[in-house]
Amino acid sequence: MLVVDDEPIVREVVCRYLAREGFRTAEAADGPAALAELARCNPVLVVLDVMLPGLDGLEVCRRIRGGSDVPVILLTARGGESDRIVGLELGADDYIAKPFSPRELAARVRAVLRRARPDPGGGRIEHGDLVVDATTREVLRDGAQIRLTAREFDLLWFLASHPRQVFSRDHLLSRVWGHLPAVDTGTVTVHIRRLREKIERDPSSPARIETVWGVGYRFVP
Repeated sequence: MLVVDDEPIVREVVCRYLAREGFRTAEAADGPAALAELARCNPVLVVLDVMLPGLDGLEVCRRIRGGSDVPVILLTARGGESDRIVGLELGADDYIAKPFSPRELAARVRAVLRRARPDPGGGRIEHGDLVVDATTREVLRDGAQIRLTAREFDLLWFLASHPRQVFSRDHLLSRVWGHLPAVDTGTVTVHIRRLREKIERDPSSPARIETVWGVGYRFVP
């Protein structure tokens, strides 16, 4: 697991607490070092501060998503809503506001890792040219694999498991994000947009994930 923060005390506290929870950690203090360490140690998850010297955390996240599906949890300054939204649009799986409880961070880490790991008791949904496989956590369209983050996959699986049912953003937040107090409904909107960009043939006129105005979203098989 890679912990990226330019504050040594934050890195020390986070790494110590994660080690206590059974995780092995590596550290980086800036953006370029984070990318180098990512290539060296191939971590299972990245805890990434947004405010970094060299390259900021958002740019590091963008570069990670250019070639990797490794889960990313952003650390953001309290009140930095724009950073959180941009981070989610770039493919971050979760975020947590500073100052934060190390215990809460460890819980978020475990939750993201659970979503990222294959589920041997999963299943497979096929709707026309789209295949969603919970066992391998793969999504295929016309036989070609589509790369999704762990949260994007969870959202798609939930919607595809309930075809034509309409769900409000609050309902999706509850069922997919699990009542996380720091997460607002705008997060759902961002993830819906990212999903459409990846699975729809024309994201500007979505045929799979429809908006039901004033209510929410539904998956159309």
